[in-house]
Amino acid sequence: MQSFDFSSLKVTPFAILDILLLAIIIYQLYNLIRGTIAANIFVGLAFIYVLYFIVPESKMPLLAGILKKFADVGIIAVIIVFQQEIRRFLLLVGKNASLQRNKAWWQYFFGKVDTEKNNYARIKPIIDACRSMKQTRTGALIVFAKYYDEQFYQNSCEVLDARISKRVLESIFQKNSPLHDGAVVISENKIKSASCILPVTEKSDLPAQFGLRHRAGIGVTEANDATAIIVSEETGEISYAKQGRIKMDISFTELEKLLNKDF
Repeated sequence: MQSFDFSSLKVTPFAILDILLLAIIIYQLYNLIRGTIAANIFVGLAFIYVLYFIVPESKMPLLAGILKKFADVGIIAVIIVFQQEIRRFLLLVGKNASLQRNKAWWQYFFGKVDTEKNNYARIKPIIDACRSMKQTRTGALIVFAKYYDEQFYQNSCEVLDARISKRVLESIFQKNSPLHDGAVVISENKIKSASCILPVTEKSDLPAQFGLRHRAGIGVTEANDATAIIVSEETGEISYAKQGRIKMDISFTELEKLLNKDF
């Protein structure tokens, strides 16, 4: 039995850093596609590439030729098929490296009291509106966008640019309101738009009771740096979506903590 010579392997700080960075990138990519259709597509692409390397070209020229053509445009196919996941990955990287995030940390350490007071004044009307809509079982979807992408949101929305208030939110989601279908988008401490049609998630492992409102709430947090509150029309249950994941049936105390942290 032939033994492997481990003396040829050189362990350096840069080699360890190289492996760690690659592991982090692979883990983040796995989190982005986990539970989505993209995961199945990735398995399919991997299977085709394995076939490309094991199919003998001399004995199976037709199949080998087709696989070769596919492999030649592989990187372009990956970009097209996974453009949504690539967008989310770049958003994740940009969010962690943004100056705005560093500014928020600076304010947290050196102006914590003032920041908490101002933030509570901002989120109180939202919490009060959610409490009222929970009692009346009024369906609602409120999106908090850290960066308001006009091209993404305004194509399917009614632009408001209104002050955040309990009554405005309640009136928008009232069943007789022409704006109650779709989502409200809040950014820069204002209700930017209402009646927004959002992309729904492609995840296949969600509970059967999730309707279009829950799927849109998850989907918008996958595609953008945003969070979302969903009020169920059937049960009045409040859910909170962030980075493609959702917390169900949260209390108002937990909702306040989440909004204090993210909004």
